[in-house]
Amino acid sequence: MNARYARKTRSGVVAVAITSVALFVAGCGADEKPSENKPAATSATPQQGASTTQGSQEAEEPTETLALLKGQKGLELVINSAERDPGGFLTVKGRLTNNSDSAMALSSKMRGDETEVVKHGNSLGGATLVDSVGKKRYYVLRDTDGRPLTTSSLDSLGPGKSTAVFMQFPAPPASTTEVSFQLPTFEPATLKLS
Repeated sequence: MNARYARKTRSGVVAVAITSVALFVAGCGADEKPSENKPAATSATPQQGASTTQGSQEAEEPTETLALLKGQKGLELVINSAERDPGGFLTVKGRLTNNSDSAMALSSKMRGDETEVVKHGNSLGGATLVDSVGKKRYYVLRDTDGRPLTTSSLDSLGPGKSTAVFMQFPAPPASTTEVSFQLPTFEPATLKLS
């Protein structure tokens, strides 16, 4: 009796799983048709050198430039967004570009010099936000293992290549509308916060 019940139960679980997968696939297919008819998003002033690959997530990202930081040997960091979220964080997103004619090893100085961050390899862990009015400095957040909440494994960048980057900070108070963004080896830049 128990063996028959177990077989029936397994058959029922398999049938439910197959039905769920079929419904999921059918649901995914239904979403694809209408999206083909959507007009493409356009920007009044497209950013030079921005990715135009259709269907990629990068093509859908906003191309607004909040700040442009010049680094050493042709490196540039374009900051496209600085968004607060309800959890009390501020996420800064952008693109790191090598505008030189040769591959470039990225400086380990960008990760900062804090012991917890250094042991997790190259990253943008050295980035800070400075609120000169509130007289506070905000560092990149870390997880429970000390890893910075930022793009990591940044070793090198080929000539003319770019990569999407992010950094997450504690959000300054809502009354703070402007901060200085600083990253070792780059010129500082002012970020306006909404």
